[in-house]
Amino acid sequence: MAQEEIRRHNAGTLLRHVHLGGAVSRTTLAERMRLNRSTIMTLTTELATAGLVREELPADTGRAGRPSLVVRPDSGQVYVLAFDVAVDRLVAARVALGGTMLDRREAVRPRAGADLDRVVEVLARFGRQLHRTAPSSSVCVGVGASYCGMIRPGDGMVRFGPDMGWVDQAFGTELGRRLGLGLPVSVGNEAHLGALAEQLRGAGAGFQNLIYLHGDVGVGGGIIVGGKLLDGDGGYGCELGHMVVNPYNGRPCGCGSHGCLEAEVGERALLDSAGRPAESFGRDSVRAVVDDADRGDPAAQEALRQVGDWLGIGVANLINLFNPGMVVFGGMLRDMYPGAAAQVRARIAANVLPVARERVRLRTSALGDDATLVGAAELGFSDLLADPLGVLTRMRG
Repeated sequence: MAQEEIRRHNAGTLLRHVHLGGAVSRTTLAERMRLNRSTIMTLTTELATAGLVREELPADTGRAGRPSLVVRPDSGQVYVLAFDVAVDRLVAARVALGGTMLDRREAVRPRAGADLDRVVEVLARFGRQLHRTAPSSSVCVGVGASYCGMIRPGDGMVRFGPDMGWVDQAFGTELGRRLGLGLPVSVGNEAHLGALAEQLRGAGAGFQNLIYLHGDVGVGGGIIVGGKLLDGDGGYGCELGHMVVNPYNGRPCGCGSHGCLEAEVGERALLDSAGRPAESFGRDSVRAVVDDADRGDPAAQEALRQVGDWLGIGVANLINLFNPGMVVFGGMLRDMYPGAAAQVRARIAANVLPVARERVRLRTSALGDDATLVGAAELGFSDLLADPLGVLTRMRG
């Protein structure tokens, strides 16, 4: 590896430690990166000069001798724009290095079919507002977006978004054009990005093998194997919601199949089982069923039991296949899981191999409804973390 490439790699690795972990001493960085202290000092000095980190004396350690300087992300110099397109909402945020949300905008997204123009118009307006209100001395170093559909890697094309009828919609290209910042928009599937966010900053921090299930109208999924996202040959892997769990008399699914996991545990399945009218939909309606079940309503309790049983079958299959250390429930499933946990655990006890189930943990998302937005922000930071000094040099001209 050439000397310049080694330097770029080390600078990126150090900045990533600080970005994800927050304040850390030079000594600890040297131990984690297996580099000598003089090399760490050179790297931190370069990153501090570029405005990416700050160095300061630690609080009184009570130890004799000269203390090691603490390195922390500088949240005032660079930022990314992050966007999240869910079925019912549109969110935009300005996010600082270190993951701090500095500012955000949110709008309701009507369920109106293929709505590329409106989605891009709203998000581009939010993005321009966020950019204008940022300090003039700060630099936007990337743009990341999460979309609830199957995304073609590289250009942000939504190949298939069944819940809103999107097929081959040039989302990433259009958003980048209307933002007018001269930056490409990196787009990822919402559940994939949610999985990365929970593994980097949420309930699964420190876990190298993790499954994230994201409920919206349907169910999406992300699988982390050995610390990396499992994305498949074309980038369309981990469509866990379309794993068939009820092939003989299953509910129809928006993908055209029957008995998919999302058809049996998604929004409509829960509301129908609870006897709610067809015009009832959305997160508030789901939460109303959960609240009614907590208050002892028999129909709501039975609906959660049925949905929980199907969810348990899906989770049991996934644990047998991937042996994760943790399964995280996000989105709508974060609301539903506590009331369905008994059925999920019963299915795991009955259907998962003993050695695979003995260590797995079941958790709800620690990042809540922002999990996919946090993942989009991390997507926006990816170029900077790969080559911090090079990216900043290009951005600042």
